[in-house]
Amino acid sequence: MTATSEPECVFSADAELGEGPVWRAEDDALWFVDIKGLRIHRYEPATGAAWSWAAPAQPGFIAPVAGGGWIAGLKTGLHRFDSRSGRFDLLATVEDPGLDNRLNDGFVDAQGRLWFGSMHDGETNLSGALYRLDGHRPVRCDDGYCITNGPAASPDGRTLYHTDTLKKVIYAFDVSAGGEITGKRVFAQIDQGYPDGPAVDAEGCVWTGLFAGGHVRRYSPAGNLLETVEFPVSNITKLAFGGDDLKTVYATTAWKGLSKPEREAQPLAGGLFSFQVDVPGLPQNEMRNV
Repeated sequence: MTATSEPECVFSADAELGEGPVWRAEDDALWFVDIKGLRIHRYEPATGAAWSWAAPAQPGFIAPVAGGGWIAGLKTGLHRFDSRSGRFDLLATVEDPGLDNRLNDGFVDAQGRLWFGSMHDGETNLSGALYRLDGHRPVRCDDGYCITNGPAASPDGRTLYHTDTLKKVIYAFDVSAGGEITGKRVFAQIDQGYPDGPAVDAEGCVWTGLFAGGHVRRYSPAGNLLETVEFPVSNITKLAFGGDDLKTVYATTAWKGLSKPEREAQPLAGGLFSFQVDVPGLPQNEMRNV
């Protein structure tokens, strides 16, 4: 058994759509976004202190930059985010606004490259895509998605995992040293709830939160289900490993889509949760050359 404790709510963020947790060791803090609430949050587990910033458009993710600062993926494109001033400065537009897409989830690989996805904001059109950022230029790597989530990478960096949430599929790709992806294949087909953001631990196992599923799952590198961790809320969006030993799992959640009776039955929905594991995660990478 990998999980050694039950999930507990550590920060009652009341996020309509919490997403994108990032552990930044230099801050000893967990950062995440509330997409529909247009907020970026920072939580310090040692003190319980929390801060938040208003975003000018829906933030799908934030990614740390080597040397300080962040890149934020907003509905309007990629922006530099300075938490000291609260400023957002446009770095690159990604897609035609007429698509009514937004950026939804992101990941930095061991080479310091940003990978991220776009999705249709109305959750009906297959207009979303998977991108890799080369310098300041977004490169489309795969498309045909309504809701993208992830990516994440194996410990050796040779496998990229990416989720098609509405199809309930986590895909695996082969990744070249230059960042080209090939060999798209089904890694896991989900039978309960909708797979949201994935994360990978030091043994190469893939963890995924389940939206409308009430639990998270851990899969072996071969795609076999190894473990489930039950939550007191329905919508778990994404996981991140944190703490000094990377054995604390943080999970963002959401109250989006819940009826009034469901929200009353799940008062912790939208909170930030944590639980302990005995297999650590992988260190958080930082973007370079931006």
